[in-house]
Amino acid sequence: MTPDHPYLKGRGAQINVHNRFFAESVEMRDDFLNYCAAEGDNPDDNRTHFLEVFPKTIVNKVESPDVGMAWSMNTYQGCEHGCIYCYARNSHEYWGYSAGLDFERKILVKKNAATLLEEKLRSRNWQAENIVLSGNTDCYQPAEKKFRITRQCLEVFLKYKHPVGIITKNALITRDLDILSELAKDNLIGVSVSITSTSEKTRALLEPRTATIKKRLETVRILSENGIPVNVMLAPIIPGINSHEILPLAKAAADAGALSIGHTVVRLNGAIGEIFSDWIQKAMPDRADKVLNQIKACHGGNLNDSRWGERMRGEGEFATMIKSQMALARRKFFAGRVFPELNKSLFSQYKDGQWSLF
Repeated sequence: MTPDHPYLKGRGAQINVHNRFFAESVEMRDDFLNYCAAEGDNPDDNRTHFLEVFPKTIVNKVESPDVGMAWSMNTYQGCEHGCIYCYARNSHEYWGYSAGLDFERKILVKKNAATLLEEKLRSRNWQAENIVLSGNTDCYQPAEKKFRITRQCLEVFLKYKHPVGIITKNALITRDLDILSELAKDNLIGVSVSITSTSEKTRALLEPRTATIKKRLETVRILSENGIPVNVMLAPIIPGINSHEILPLAKAAADAGALSIGHTVVRLNGAIGEIFSDWIQKAMPDRADKVLNQIKACHGGNLNDSRWGERMRGEGEFATMIKSQMALARRKFFAGRVFPELNKSLFSQYKDGQWSLF
């Protein structure tokens, strides 16, 4: 890095890459930066901006066979957590922004999400199906502390006794323990907590604005002790960065009370390949080439693999080694533990305000 281009602490991406849907691009040139420095201006204040949007629908059908969910919903677009590897970065381009820094600094807030969810659940043809919060971006990212949209949606799920799943890496989920506990009484909730490393140094580089590893393991323990089933996602596994941590991560998850574990192998699809490559040359220059080459070895020589059935697990020696370690971890730490199927039987009684009971 140079004095004119300092490493942006607290952010994952270090650049804004070109939006593939735009014919024109914006470049931060050195002569412009020099002019700003001479004038005492700050060309980039690095602040997060929250922008309200008004979607017409909130529940999305998931077509991919690689993802263990049929329906998802996202209360926010963009994510301040800033995870450098996040596959959701590409979706920000559909909103007219960059998958790089814009994804972390321009957060789109869906304030009408709970209303749209209730409309969907009350629609004539809707039957109970698992809906997962955070299919794309984390529903408990820092914005939730202010806007409380995820909590509003959980209140709707509880009102209609509808099953819901949550994926998060933020300890803020424990704020809503009252609602989650009520859902758990009828087996209507399942939570996946993402834990990528046992090292705080690694976590801070990969996922700069997420909860600490200690807080995440504490979250797993709190949820489990309150009867809320928890799965831990060791995801993504990145060769050369956290691939050596599978067994200690699995043990820590089991000790905290998790019922199961899952994993994915990192894939750098779309703009993420450029964003990640730029980041690792700046954050981990001593191992950058090794990591990138090992990622390619998991995807047929490419940073990305879009083939269904292969893209999330990878292939080759590194991917096989990861799969074997995951199998060993399950046998060693999770024998006899089962993550339950969520209850779909109650929703029909509550869909129309319980009129069907009379």
